[in-house]
Amino acid sequence: MIIYKDIITDDEIISDSYDLKEVDGIVYEVDCAMITEGAVEVDIGANASAEEAEEVVEDQAIRVNNVVHSFRLQSTSFDKKGYLAYLKGYMKTLKTKLQEAGKSEEEVKDFETKAGAYAKKIIANFKDWEFYTGESMNPDGMVVLLNYREDGTTPYVVIWKDGLKEMKV
Repeated sequence: MIIYKDIITDDEIISDSYDLKEVDGIVYEVDCAMITEGAVEVDIGANASAEEAEEVVEDQAIRVNNVVHSFRLQSTSFDKKGYLAYLKGYMKTLKTKLQEAGKSEEEVKDFETKAGAYAKKIIANFKDWEFYTGESMNPDGMVVLLNYREDGTTPYVVIWKDGLKEMKV
């Protein structure tokens, strides 16, 4: 299995156990599912005493997004201006990381062009996005985007492809 980590914060972001779909050569999209966590029912086989009131256990089920829950992503929020400021700094850091990794000037320019085009798609529908940081909540790290497919019920996350490093486990 391959775990993909944020190249800046080393937070685990996603793994290859999810179906990663490359979009526009710049991001991965991963469909998510809402799962139920908690609500464990234990039957010890004993009959309740007639004299004692039945104990009520406060173990409630909660619905969570499987990707957000599995990788301990933390919800955060942005206004459009704040997100643009964050994105500008993040892309500058990624550009530096690509150059340090020995990418050619042409590959770096291609990254900048594709990232700019995808950023315009995000900003065009800004109100539809939810934002998540990695477990460390480091403000310099990747912000994972969450939105819903056209059906309105299938969530998916968007992850910047060049912001990831692979770790085989």
